[in-house]
Amino acid sequence: MKRIAVFCGSSQGTDPIYMEEAKKLGRLLAEKGIGLVYGGAQVGCMGAVANACLEAGGEVIGVIPEKLMNVEIAHGGLTEQHIVKTMHERKAMMADLSDAFVALPGGAGTLEEWFEVFTWSQLGYHHKPCSFLNVNEFYNPLFEMLEHTIEQGFMRPAYQELIITANDSEQLLEKLHQFTPLEVSKWGN
Repeated sequence: MKRIAVFCGSSQGTDPIYMEEAKKLGRLLAEKGIGLVYGGAQVGCMGAVANACLEAGGEVIGVIPEKLMNVEIAHGGLTEQHIVKTMHERKAMMADLSDAFVALPGGAGTLEEWFEVFTWSQLGYHHKPCSFLNVNEFYNPLFEMLEHTIEQGFMRPAYQELIITANDSEQLLEKLHQFTPLEVSKWGN
């Protein structure tokens, strides 16, 4: 596993643990020789994960749309910073550059980015692991919603096996390393 894409908030969140865990993940990636691919900003959890990875000697590749250069405040000290035209280009480039996907706590953008790569996995466009670092049990309500989609017949139970979760960065990286792609036909029996 050469690089992991991390989707996370450009905000800090209300609990300091979100920034602390973003930094912990960034340091851990660098220590394990895994590059970070992320949204290219220097603020919030995005900046925290990038700065921690850089400070620990890691590779950090940012991908930021032109329109967000000033809104998300583009990071000026990355290994590489790609400036793209659209969010679609951002997500496609992040996916191409990465071997796995991790969502830290974040808002609608974080969820949208994660769900797109998860959907691509369901449809067989890639076979890369999709995961949540469930800091402070942030994603528990979402996991309940996913259970509900299965109970109501809108998601196959096997797709749950495509979702990797952990409350700790070390444990999450170990699970990503052990991931075996699952072949599930969206339309099969």
